[in-house]
Order: sequence, then structure tokens, then C-alpha cells
Amino acid sequence: MSKKQQVAQMFDTISNEYDGLNRVISFGIDLKWRNKVVEIVGLQNPNSILDIATGTGDLAINLTQTNAKKIIGLDISEGMLNVGREKINLKQLNNTIDMVVGDSENLPFENDSFDAITVAFGVRNFETLEKGLLEILRVLKPGGVFVILETSVPTKFPFRQGYFMHTKIFLPLIGKLFSKDKQAYGYLSASAEKFPYGEAFNNILKKTGFIQVKDLPQTFGVATIYTASKQ
Repeated sequence: MSKKQQVAQMFDTISNEYDGLNRVISFGIDLKWRNKVVEIVGLQNPNSILDIATGTGDLAINLTQTNAKKIIGLDISEGMLNVGREKINLKQLNNTIDMVVGDSENLPFENDSFDAITVAFGVRNFETLEKGLLEILRVLKPGGVFVILETSVPTKFPFRQGYFMHTKIFLPLIGKLFSKDKQAYGYLSASAEKFPYGEAFNNILKKTGFIQVKDLPQTFGVATIYTASKQ
């Protein structure tokens, strides 16, 4: 089974519990990080936004604050999208947000389609990182903004030590206690740890062809927001 299929299957399994466990695991701080992403995207006054690895649509829903006319949430997991569709129905946002099943490395959109593209906690699940980033570059409009929110590893004491305790002990334990998929939360912490962050990820973005690349560490460096644009 490819990484892609494994990730889709894993997220299908945990889709109904994902939102609740996410709040517990991040102590709710992830809401603050997402709001910051919305703020950055809002400065562009975008008409069209693509939210990749949208999951249950939290960020896509928050992005309606930018007054964009069209927001597409794309994810590989139909289970996660279905949870998101229920939330969108409840909030009566069906006219603004479309939830689409799709692969981040083979996006079903024309070149230069979106004013803004976002990915929150999703790039580390791309099977081939560069391929996914090239696809994002392709469908982003010239001058558009690309904003990524991803976990990173703090560099300073004691936050670095606290981070490893949190990801190696607390996260898998929460998964074991509350999740249908005992391995899922272990996978999520391992994938976060392996992911290149800070300057290393900036360099990958530049190599892919993005310009104006910046990284903005959040909450002592446990997460980072990256912004980039297209020539």
C-alpha cells in the first residue's frame, strides 16, 4: 500500500474523533495559529482560495472571513470531507465552500486558478513533497499567496525537551486511549519530527520556484507559518 493510501485510510478511520482529539493534543492553540493564517491570506483580498489537506474543513470555514467568493477544500480522505460537509451545512456555507476529494500531487485544476492556497498540517503527509509543491505552484496565480502551517521542532531549552515529551509520550498515549486507530497518533508525531522545518523548508520552497519565502515560528517554535508567492 502506498503512503497515499495509508494516509487516506488512517484519516478515514479517525475522521469522527479527529477534531476533538486535535483540540486536546494542541491544548487549543491550533485555533490561534489558524486565525493567523486567515489574517495573512485576508491581506490579499482573495476571490478564490484552495485549502489543501483540508481535513474536516476547519481552516476552509475560517477562511470565509476573508470574504473570498469561492473556497475549495481538497482532501484525500472522504471520511474527513464528510465530517467537514456536515459542519459546512450547519453553518450554511455551501454556496462558498466546496469539499472535493483529490490528490495534492495531481490537482484537478487549471494553471493559475487561485489567488491564495493554504495547507495546515498537511504538507508532511505528501508522498513526494516536491511534486506536491510544484502542483501548488502551477495552480497558484502569479502574485498569489501560498501559506503553510506546519509543526516544527523548537530549538531552545526547555521547549525542545517539552516538545519531545509531548510528541513521544503524550500524543501516542492520547491516541491509544481515545482513538480507533492506535497507530495513527504515533504516525502523526513521527511524521512531524522527520519533516524539514525553518530554513530547510524555506530552501525547498525556493528550489521549487516560489519567491518571497518567509517563515514565522509560532508558540516557541512548536509550529511555523510559511508564506511564499509566485513570480
